[in-house]
Amino acid sequence: MTVDHAPPDLPVAPAGAKPPELEAVVPAAGPGKRSSPRSVPRWLRRTVGPLLLLVLWQVLSSTGVLHPDTLASPGSVARSAGDLIADGTLPTAMGVSLQRVAVGLLIGGVAGTALALASGLSRLGEDLIDATVQMLRTVPFIGLIPLLIIWLGIGEAPKIALIALGVAFHLYLNVYAGIRGVDEQLIEAGQSLGLGRWGLVRHVILPGALPGAMTGLRYSLATAWLALVFGESINADAGIGFLMNQAREFFRTDVIVVCLVVYAFLGLLADAVVRTLERLLLQWRPTFKGR
Repeated sequence: MTVDHAPPDLPVAPAGAKPPELEAVVPAAGPGKRSSPRSVPRWLRRTVGPLLLLVLWQVLSSTGVLHPDTLASPGSVARSAGDLIADGTLPTAMGVSLQRVAVGLLIGGVAGTALALASGLSRLGEDLIDATVQMLRTVPFIGLIPLLIIWLGIGEAPKIALIALGVAFHLYLNVYAGIRGVDEQLIEAGQSLGLGRWGLVRHVILPGALPGAMTGLRYSLATAWLALVFGESINADAGIGFLMNQAREFFRTDVIVVCLVVYAFLGLLADAVVRTLERLLLQWRPTFKGR
């Protein structure tokens, strides 16, 4: 004979109450704990540093700590910039310098990317190319100026060649590293899906190497402006570097600062263009953007 035992009475939680195990885990939210978004725009926060530097510069100039012969005041620099823009000297110089950078960037970019593809995609290409490029890139390309003058003369050719050399090495290193940094498991997955050699290159390897190529392009642009400064010292009769050399002979620190600001502005603009390309081309690759 079986005896039915009634289950013991269990406590019933009131309606709307949290289970005790959840109450132990989830802390009670106190009033006023909401995180307010940042009220100051980011572009405004990024201008604080340059504005503070400008104010410090003006204070030192006004108090006489910075003599005008040592460094012109911001007001003198602004007046000189206005005069150079008004008579067309600065826009003409910027156009010449931009043309030199564009041609050198195109030649060096094509050469560096082609060598990186040949070396990164093939072991034979790596054996034939990589050692030579690694050896040449350790030579300071600025030290090649005397040879470039002897080989190419004193016209536009040595200036453009100097920029192309600086661009090519940066792009080669970053594109090559990007190709060789592609995960081998992605290659195996592509092969299992029936992709051939060129299908793997197009759909797996090149997209995987694109972040490295963008990084190389940013370094290349910075190096291009650096090479331009040295290149325009080779018997230049136009360009921003030519203006700087003329200003140096007459101790015009205001004009020198104007040229340096133009270099910085053009470099910042080029970097912003590359950042925009990164956002457009690398939408498939979410990254950490800070907190």
